[in-house]
Amino acid sequence: MVLKGKVHKFNIDDLNTDYIISGRYKFKTIDMKELSQHLMEDLDESFYQKIKPGDFIVAGKNFGCGSSREQAPLVIKFAGISAVLAKSFARIFFRNAINTGLPVIECDTDQIENGDEIEVNLEEGQVKNITKNLILSIKPLPQMMIKILNDGGLVEHFKKYKGFKID
Repeated sequence: MVLKGKVHKFNIDDLNTDYIISGRYKFKTIDMKELSQHLMEDLDESFYQKIKPGDFIVAGKNFGCGSSREQAPLVIKFAGISAVLAKSFARIFFRNAINTGLPVIECDTDQIENGDEIEVNLEEGQVKNITKNLILSIKPLPQMMIKILNDGGLVEHFKKYKGFKID
C-alpha cells in the first residue's frame, strides 16, 4: 500500500476527537460525508476547503485522545484523507481507525512540515518526504492490519472472507 499526497500539519499534542469532529455535529446526523465537511473546524475553519483526496493529516503525540466513537476516524476517511501520521495515537482511536479502514502511522513527525509532499509505503515501512528529499522510517503495521486496511476496514474484511481471515 503506497499513499501519496500533501501534508496538513497540526503542531500540537493531544489532538482530541472533539477537535477532529466537534460534538455539536456528532449527534445531528449519521451522514459521514456531511460530517466530514466539519473536519478540524475548531482548529481551522477552512480546513475542509484546503484538503484534496489523498492528503495527509500530521500531528504530534497522542492523536485522537478523548471519545471512543468511530466518527472521528470515519470523518477523516470520508473527507478523503489517505492517512494520519503522528508520534503516537490514543489506543482506542488507533484501533477504530484500522477497523474503519483509515491508515494510521506512528513516526517522528518533526521533519514533516505543512505543505510538504510525502509518499508513505506501509509495506516497506517508510515515509518519503519528497519536498525535503528525506526518507523516514515508520513503525511498521502488522501484516494483518495492512490486510484489513487493504480490504477497506474490518467490516469489509469480514464480508470478503465471511469471517476473520488471519493468513
